[in-house]
Amino acid sequence: MEQINTEILTRCQGGDKTAFSIVVSTYQRMVWSLALKMLCDEEEAKDATQETFIKIWVHIKRYDGSSSFSTWIYRIASNICLDRLKASRRLVPLPEDESVLREYATTGDSQRQLENSEWVAILRLLADRLSDKQRLVFTLSHLEGLDSTEISSITGLDAKQIKSNLYVARQTIREQLKRLGYE
Repeated sequence: MEQINTEILTRCQGGDKTAFSIVVSTYQRMVWSLALKMLCDEEEAKDATQETFIKIWVHIKRYDGSSSFSTWIYRIASNICLDRLKASRRLVPLPEDESVLREYATTGDSQRQLENSEWVAILRLLADRLSDKQRLVFTLSHLEGLDSTEISSITGLDAKQIKSNLYVARQTIREQLKRLGYE
């Protein structure tokens, strides 16, 4: 993960909008990726991404360097996504989501890049029975590739809680896949 240098952060904390545009361009893809995977809705992900950067701009003076800047951004984006999940009370899988997963799983090209709509369909189906915490921990760990230390910094969960949520999430997703005929 690319990190912003301290000069850019200092300029942002001083109100420099040009420096903040560098922050946005550097971290926009990361925030969008997390929001799409958590919310399973492109429009909601766009709104959450925008809300994240507004919140970063408003609170950038509070960033104290105790964690990496990307961890601080993940924490803000995660909280926004969790708030949106609670407010909307989850999207349920659609009948066509299952057909998207079946088609994807039967193609032999494991390197195939998924379109956003395919990601949404698959994640909505597999994450349907996960709690918000399980979905967040699973997304940060397996879809964003973060280690447990960074996940702990983002979520405030300790290592045992992270491990427990990951275990339950994996078991639930495994059950979903078995239900769909994948071993």
